[in-house]
Amino acid sequence: MDRFYSQFILKLDAKGRVSIPAPFRAVLSRDGFEGPYCFLSPDRPALEAGGKALLSEIEQLVESFPQFSEEREQISTALYGTSEFLKMDGEGRVTLSDTLKDHAGIMDAVAFIGLGHKFQIWAPDQLGPQLSEATGLLRSLRKRVGTQHAAGKPQGARER
Repeated sequence: MDRFYSQFILKLDAKGRVSIPAPFRAVLSRDGFEGPYCFLSPDRPALEAGGKALLSEIEQLVESFPQFSEEREQISTALYGTSEFLKMDGEGRVTLSDTLKDHAGIMDAVAFIGLGHKFQIWAPDQLGPQLSEATGLLRSLRKRVGTQHAAGKPQGARER
């Protein structure tokens, strides 16, 4: 499966390196990447990372704006200008730059969480509240969808 899923918490070693989780490395390898493409999340204390699917999503977003438009320039600056390709060593470790670590508040450990087409990198103490917020939103959406469904056709009803 070419998706990033699950979560992992790993320690930085004495040289400031961290291992990319093996399932994530496998997805990146199938994409032909020697390490993840990574940039500062614009709205969270986290890093966005991934391979071809993430880069494709970014390219589609940028190309949806007219060439030379202010919006296109600003989006390109935010997504490409804060990005780094993290090169993995032979053991699957990467070194996070100070800029990346400072943005995410990473000190001595790293939390990786898969989001399907990409993954995020967090300071472990910051991930817990994010997971709680995401779970709350999911519950809310599930209730809303259930309410909308109940107001429509009864479950199991067929078209005639």
